[in-house]
Amino acid sequence: MRDAVIVGAVRTPVGRRKGGLAGVHPVELSATVLRELAARTGLDPADVEDVLWGCVSQVGEQSWNIGRNAVLAAGWPEQVPGTTMDRQCGSSQQALHVAAATVISGQADLVVAGGVESMSRVPMGSSNAGADPYGPSIQARYGTDSFNQGVGAEMIAARWGFGRAQLDEYALESHAAAAKAQQAFAAEIVPVAGISADEGIRRDTSLEKLGQLKTPFKADGVVTAGSASQISDGAAALAVTTSDWAKAHGLTPLARVHTAVVAADDPVIMLTAPIPATAKALKRSGLSLDDIGVYEVNEAFAPVPLAWLAETGADPERLNPRGGAIALGHPLGASGARIMTTMLHHMRQSGITYGLQTMCEGGGMANATILELL
Repeated sequence: MRDAVIVGAVRTPVGRRKGGLAGVHPVELSATVLRELAARTGLDPADVEDVLWGCVSQVGEQSWNIGRNAVLAAGWPEQVPGTTMDRQCGSSQQALHVAAATVISGQADLVVAGGVESMSRVPMGSSNAGADPYGPSIQARYGTDSFNQGVGAEMIAARWGFGRAQLDEYALESHAAAAKAQQAFAAEIVPVAGISADEGIRRDTSLEKLGQLKTPFKADGVVTAGSASQISDGAAALAVTTSDWAKAHGLTPLARVHTAVVAADDPVIMLTAPIPATAKALKRSGLSLDDIGVYEVNEAFAPVPLAWLAETGADPERLNPRGGAIALGHPLGASGARIMTTMLHHMRQSGITYGLQTMCEGGGMANATILELL
């Protein structure tokens, strides 16, 4: 029976908006992790049967199928195809799901999944250009022609009763955890443009500083830029194959893609789907939450992982142990693969058998993936 195993995972540092990676074309960011993935695993790029690349703002420098362009820029054989996909913030996590399904089904033996976003060079929302992407039926159904994630985060905070102090405390803990993990991160990062560490971590932040920030989404709200993910630049890639193919070609399986699901919820509040996605993944896997040694829940906004904790009853000590997007940043199309790379390395360094990753996505969706350490 065919399975799907990850034999390599690498990422760039996550750069601040207009920071050290802002001068690097997103195709070059992508090509960098592809080349490094091949170098670290020993895979022959000629054996790669497809490259599945996540990217949200597919316009400008990220247009015209950046997945294929990344292959060419990496110097890989012209015979290696590539495509680009968009499931909003979960685009590269979805790319991993498709890669796993592709090798399990026998349509291919070796597939690379990953993604990129240069939010410095291609600002969020660029692909919309002021147009209405919803149309009259959606507007009539939901009574709005605009869906705002920040407003959704405020709605979550109100529904679950999270106050400003609780969100600021969570944000402070994210920065502290990420700062503590910097040495561990070195194993998963390939330096780019002289940058070898994540740029968004604020070691000098404090509850006092966080408490001074404005609440842009609601006049009397609780969500600030400090308790939201950072606008960032970066790329990440994972190599996916079967156990048998890896053995035959001298590659070392690191983890098995045990379970992969997607779920959806209310598109107005937008950010709650990680809760049903987690339940779906656990049911399909036959595992319990206690079986999972690490939970990575993307920190789009602090209320998202906090609501997930409240609903699941999970152990907070296992949640985002190396910080998350509040501290590290959230390069949209790359984040699914970036988080997966971080979780995989953490599992291997800590001897954790099962890890679960989930992240909220535009439109009220969420992917959830369970990895099994090998």
